[in-house]
Amino acid sequence: MIPWRMERGAAAVEFALVVPVLLLLLLGIIEFGRAYNTQISLTHAARETARHMVIHDDGTASATAWTAASAAGRNAAPALKGSDMAFTGTSTKCTAGSMLTVTITYPLKTVTGVAKDMTLSGKAAMRCGG
Repeated sequence: MIPWRMERGAAAVEFALVVPVLLLLLLGIIEFGRAYNTQISLTHAARETARHMVIHDDGTASATAWTAASAAGRNAAPALKGSDMAFTGTSTKCTAGSMLTVTITYPLKTVTGVAKDMTLSGKAAMRCGG
């Protein structure tokens, strides 16, 4: 018998054993990249929201200042669905010398189904009035 004939089909079997592991790794990389990009966008949106409050709020706790600041945060992350963002702050007014902390939570649905759906958050803090 010729030795190469005994090896026939071995490559196909090895390929069939390795492909699921490689696909799982590839899909995991895709999901991690999406989650990381979303996390960066949320942090940027929280920073922009806090910045807008610090600059434009006069300390009167007006709802319009918080609404405008959250709109600025939504505009800072155009790749994310703005209506799914939940904004929370330590306070809705910014008095001089106090710290304003803004947290944004966002539900991220997976595309590949490899990981479960998750809720990500971005946080930023800035000193009011200076």
